[in-house]
Amino acid sequence: MRLLIWQWGRRGAGPRFAMELAAALQGARGVQPVLSLSRQAEIMQDGLATCDMPVSTYRGAIGWAVRLASAPLTVPRLTRRLQRLDLDAALCAMPGPLDLVMGAALRRAGVPYAVTVHDADLHPGDTLRLQAVFQRRLLRRAGALVALSSHVSERLEQQGLVSGRPLLSATLSPFAFGPPPPPPGAHGGKLRLLSFGRLLPYKGLDLLQAALATLTPGGIEVRVVGQGPESATLAALRRLPGVTVENRWVPETELGALLGWADALVLSHREASQSGVAAAAAAAGRWIVATRVGGLVQQLQGEPLARLCDPDAGSLAAAIGSLLTDPLPAVAPRRNAFAHSAVNLAHQIAMAFDVSSGLA
Repeated sequence: MRLLIWQWGRRGAGPRFAMELAAALQGARGVQPVLSLSRQAEIMQDGLATCDMPVSTYRGAIGWAVRLASAPLTVPRLTRRLQRLDLDAALCAMPGPLDLVMGAALRRAGVPYAVTVHDADLHPGDTLRLQAVFQRRLLRRAGALVALSSHVSERLEQQGLVSGRPLLSATLSPFAFGPPPPPPGAHGGKLRLLSFGRLLPYKGLDLLQAALATLTPGGIEVRVVGQGPESATLAALRRLPGVTVENRWVPETELGALLGWADALVLSHREASQSGVAAAAAAAGRWIVATRVGGLVQQLQGEPLARLCDPDAGSLAAAIGSLLTDPLPAVAPRRNAFAHSAVNLAHQIAMAFDVSSGLA
């Protein structure tokens, strides 16, 4: 089965997730991954990825509008490129603003496609409403949907977006950003906690601030790193001893070092579909403290590096404090879990579209 994996985002987890999927399937029996990324993707610009079908997309809002308006000219050219690849099926690794163009070209080329759904709903504080509209249109036109958690599956069913089509399941398994760092605590200093990601209300940073305010500051060092609007919560976090807030975009080239700095990742979420940061932390052998919300429960249940707590400040503080008094044992990073998940997903796609994959 020749499987196109595409993701045309410029920054963030999408391009990386697509690249990891294609890499994981490279040696799989019976499947030939074909990767398509945006030439403007950060991982392409930094030389971290190569792909079989690079596509020029856009650099800003004006460029995106021009690309969308020129779709009647783009789709025929894109269709011819797809036909030359002799594809059996395609997978959108994470929906983006131009995927309806790719979907139209795939239909013209006679290639069935599935869409991976990371989030079925906008997160509280999210402003990407137009992208959510495009995602729904893409899902309604896809031949199959892929949900990364049962939480997402349930929401897709409730929203009427499945409509009798195959609903495939996948797991956001650990995937690495570089070689494994030393185990937690190897630096010999204070317990290092990292809260990383978009600085939006659904991340529960107010819970983190309230939890840290109750802990003795001497034994803990905390970094809150990510990008988002300034808020009273971020200001309150900055006032806590031992806590630094870095409101900035973190490039791909820094992620490995950032995870390696931490002993533990803290997911203080009030709501979540699943977490790519948790997957990266597990691959790096970091401890994880996470609230029992949404898809995090399924993703981290049974994870030896994770300690789950209720989504309130007291429970979160107790879980963080337990890393000082009763630390989790070091576990060797699992480097092959993502490959197993990718092969299983490829097998499901082959079955959904009745493609003879020959997968073992």
